[in-house]
Amino acid sequence: MSTNNINTSRRHFVVGSSAIASGLAIGFDFAFMSEANAAIGSGTTAMAPLATPEIGVWVVVKPNDDVVVRIVRSEMGQGTITGLAQMVAEELQCDWKKVSYDYPSPGENLKRNKVWGSYSTGGSRGIRTSEQYVRKGGAAARIMLIQAAANQWNVPASECAAQDSVITHTPSGRKTTYGKVSIAASQLEVPKEVPLKDPKEWKLIGKSVNRIDGVADKVTGRQVYAIDLKMPGMLVANIKESPVFGGKVKSYDATKALSMKGVKKVVQVGDSAVAVVAQTFWQAKVALDQVSVIWDSGANANVSSASIKKMLEEGLNADDAFVHNTNGDAKSAISGASKTLVSTFFYPFLNHATLEPQTATAKWTADSCEAWVPTQDGEASLAAVIAASGLPAEKCNAYKVNLGGGFGRRGAFQDYTTQAVNIAKQMPGTPIKLIWTREEDMTQGRYHPVMMCKMTAGIDDKKNVTGINMRLSGQSILAAVRPAVVAANKGKDPLTFQGLEDSGEHGISYSFPNLTIDHAMRNTHVPPGFWRGVNVNQNAIFIETFMDELAEATGVDAVEFRRKHMEKFPRAVAVLNAVADGIGWTKPAPPGVYRGVAQMRSFGSYVAAACELSVSNGNEVKIHRIVAATDPGYAVNPAQIARQVSGSFVYGLSALFEEEITIENGAVVQKNFDTFGSIRLAQMPKVETIIIEGGGKEWGGVGEPTIAVAAPAVLNAIYRATGKRYRTVPLKNSGIKLV
Repeated sequence: MSTNNINTSRRHFVVGSSAIASGLAIGFDFAFMSEANAAIGSGTTAMAPLATPEIGVWVVVKPNDDVVVRIVRSEMGQGTITGLAQMVAEELQCDWKKVSYDYPSPGENLKRNKVWGSYSTGGSRGIRTSEQYVRKGGAAARIMLIQAAANQWNVPASECAAQDSVITHTPSGRKTTYGKVSIAASQLEVPKEVPLKDPKEWKLIGKSVNRIDGVADKVTGRQVYAIDLKMPGMLVANIKESPVFGGKVKSYDATKALSMKGVKKVVQVGDSAVAVVAQTFWQAKVALDQVSVIWDSGANANVSSASIKKMLEEGLNADDAFVHNTNGDAKSAISGASKTLVSTFFYPFLNHATLEPQTATAKWTADSCEAWVPTQDGEASLAAVIAASGLPAEKCNAYKVNLGGGFGRRGAFQDYTTQAVNIAKQMPGTPIKLIWTREEDMTQGRYHPVMMCKMTAGIDDKKNVTGINMRLSGQSILAAVRPAVVAANKGKDPLTFQGLEDSGEHGISYSFPNLTIDHAMRNTHVPPGFWRGVNVNQNAIFIETFMDELAEATGVDAVEFRRKHMEKFPRAVAVLNAVADGIGWTKPAPPGVYRGVAQMRSFGSYVAAACELSVSNGNEVKIHRIVAATDPGYAVNPAQIARQVSGSFVYGLSALFEEEITIENGAVVQKNFDTFGSIRLAQMPKVETIIIEGGGKEWGGVGEPTIAVAAPAVLNAIYRATGKRYRTVPLKNSGIKLV
């Protein structure tokens, strides 16, 4: 493939790095990776050097029949790598026992006209937005391998079939293997028409096969994460940024730090941070504590959680709001109702709290810049490297290293990558590994947006809901991260309405005669970010606990009330019925045990949860079990879906009971896990997962949709146990404990 016409300027790549391209290419030998990758060892999987050929861009077949599948999405424990490899292998019809994977670097992707599509792994998109073209990659490779064998036998390809990496000429019984014809196959033209299997024919997709991403190494501690990375001559940096967002470095004195053991340099990074470079992390950290920094905190030093909440409360009744979902005349319906129901909710800032703090390694020279990054989006990392390096795109690259947690923090936000490059530029030719402290990670996050909500409903004299108004008041993520999207929507952030849209992958699954859902945008100086599940987390609490309130006010069973307003959404009804049946909703609960239920649609999937819990001493909650149902359209690896559902509930329940980020004097208060807790193993309930495959053309997500339904299900059950409605998160602020 010629790359002479590719625009590799810095500006072109930084602006266009998110573009998705499709297509297939063959016969490209790229023993390309930097020699530094040899130092990474088992911590990353580099591109397979091609003495063996690639069959299309997704598959490399070695002479011994080993199959290497190209994966560009990131693995964070969710099983994306295995799922994507399953889809390629399903269409390739290779021997699954011989399948492994590697990562094409984003620099290589740029050189090849972005043949691997999007590198972004977030929004539960890892599988569902690439399933079509990765399956076609596997199918195309199978067609080429069969054609190569047919050419050698001088028979029509239509007389040949493939299974488990063996090609058979059906009439004669002759056989050969993929490895024996791989070189010949790589020289064939990639077919333009690539039919895919009917789901009914799948043999590998839908199976709970073992993962291929080195789980054993993670358990034994042999896995190399970005924080473990070692290279010859490497130095380690520790950084401290203005504790007040938007603040700057006024001055600093590094005299004492420079005299300390192992310290090589003290540098300013941008206009808001200072870093120490030393031989070891501990030397850098201890020395950084001795750097005397005077900060210019600016006007944001006066901001507090109290002032932010006051601003949000004003938005609940303000005239300015962006209407996103409306039908009928909710205002008139509510004003003319026999009874009005009003509930107000609060949801706080939340940190991603990845177990591995932010880290990246960079090496800069006047002629090149490379970075080794634990990233959810290799293209975003490369864009950050290019922008910070001051070099053209063709002289830069970013290599993915195993990441110890992401949850949205390591995708669009590449501040740590930018910092690593900026430090490396001040020590040319030296690999610099930047490691944040836990305190820096907690106080320099990109936080789940703070939000309040006012739910108002009208009920007539026949106990029918006549109208609902849902007013959101709080932050916009896109206004901070992707303002062009907000501008294109005339100032509105459509992402705020996840789970509440009138249609689409985040569509609301209720019908009411008069409905208005709007958003009074109230942005703060605290930087918002995409946090696992994003806005569906609070929206599910707002709407699903209010559905229970409406059910009680109209004298209808909570499950039946939902069904009554879900007739147009059969897949939503199916997951609701599944959890209701699973929890035994229509049967009496054991003495002292209470039940709650919730459902939601987001990321293209329908999900529901029902729980059983008990409350002792008025405030000690014990969740006995949660039944979860999820319909993602298709289940690629059922065992991994079950693990994802359980893992998402850990995240959702931790946020419900324990977690919050508060602000004093413009800065984050919670600086470590002693003040930003999560639920413990003994507190985690039993999770029973039901998988429903609704099929169709739509593929839904798995990792993020279910996170939202555990919290409202639990809140609804707590109300039945205590008679109290809790509408402010986290529950610890109301004296509620999870035991």
